[in-house]
Amino acid sequence: MKKDIKTTPYLMILGITQDTGYPQINCSESCCEIAWGKTELKKMTTSLAIVDPISNQQWILDATPNITEQLHLLNKTSGINNIEGIFITHAHIGHYTGLMYFGKEGMNTSKIPVYVMPKMKKFLEKNAPWSQLVKSKNISLNLIKDQSFIQLNERIRITPFLVPHRDDYSETVGYKIQTKSKSSIFIPDIDKWEIWDKDIVSIVRDTDYAFLDGTFYKNGELKRDMSQIPHPFVEESMELFSKLSNSNKKKIYFIHMNHTNPLLIENSKEKNKVHKNGFNVAVQGTCLYL
Repeated sequence: MKKDIKTTPYLMILGITQDTGYPQINCSESCCEIAWGKTELKKMTTSLAIVDPISNQQWILDATPNITEQLHLLNKTSGINNIEGIFITHAHIGHYTGLMYFGKEGMNTSKIPVYVMPKMKKFLEKNAPWSQLVKSKNISLNLIKDQSFIQLNERIRITPFLVPHRDDYSETVGYKIQTKSKSSIFIPDIDKWEIWDKDIVSIVRDTDYAFLDGTFYKNGELKRDMSQIPHPFVEESMELFSKLSNSNKKKIYFIHMNHTNPLLIENSKEKNKVHKNGFNVAVQGTCLYL
């Protein structure tokens, strides 16, 4: 890309794994064993940043348990130290618990906007320690609606949209980020593509970057009934998107990988297959121009 990072809005991938990162806590299986003690192999929990270097503004999608390291990575890259707001997808631990670091024990922010759906708003207001952040005015909860866009500034807008997922405490949304030039979608969690009332294939065709749920590579990856934790397997997604043109396949970035997912292993046969089929595996630290 030949655009200037100083004058063009961009997305930055701050993390690529499932909620508890990689290697995962208390895991001594071979999938994690290779990463213990090797800092360069560790990966952070899935999050994106939206950066506008013209206005000196940036926003993050999901506040993860790795938010300390992620904000350091973001600020070092962008040269911007303020956060304009945080957009939450849902109430599973990898997507909102980083909010704790905005409290008095951490950044002690003042009314930083946190954009949430109605059930998520109620969850944060009614349950400690999140309710303390609200009462202390460290965060300011901003209600969002399905398919109703928020104009971030004159160049960027973002639109939440509901997706089917295990909504234990809140709704689950994905986000569409748009500028006049490009658009992207962020769907880190969804149960299965076929139970959604939207056509994900058409959505991919109509966007420039698609960050899609790649939690598990295939069925049988875990030693448990995986129907109880539904996600679209990467194998299923590649089959679903197989008829897309090469240019459309290149828009897809699998993200939110579980610690068991071989896509986290460099040069694994599964990762090589994804690339051979024309798709991408999200890479932490990558910047993509909007």
